[in-house]
Amino acid sequence: MSAFVDTSAFIALLIAEDEHHRTAGKIWQRLVASDEQLVTSNYTLVETCALLHRRSGISTVRTFIEDLLPVVLVQWVDVELHTTGVGGMLTSGNRGPSIVDCVSFALMRKLKLRQVFTFDRHFREQGFDLVR
Repeated sequence: MSAFVDTSAFIALLIAEDEHHRTAGKIWQRLVASDEQLVTSNYTLVETCALLHRRSGISTVRTFIEDLLPVVLVQWVDVELHTTGVGGMLTSGNRGPSIVDCVSFALMRKLKLRQVFTFDRHFREQGFDLVR
């Protein structure tokens, strides 16, 4: 089985002050030990790097890229996925999911992924199964 990894999971893993930090570490260890195929998108990668850089600095971005990312398959977003994500975001309203989330939903559907490592409620609202 494969699992998508969302920005909120990466942030929780790397920011000790995050409310989900301890839980995220346990889930990550279990996923990596089980040889799950972990998948993310280049959009999630960019979002994660930007947030880590702003919140914690370049050393945390380096840890993300050098220590966590090597065990994750990064899927590159094409024009079709981007367009689908933009459409999803525009129809979701002011409090809806971000473009990165909407692209993630489209990618997960395309790859037939049901499991997602996230702390973002929007994935559950879209019918995905949260890894716990």
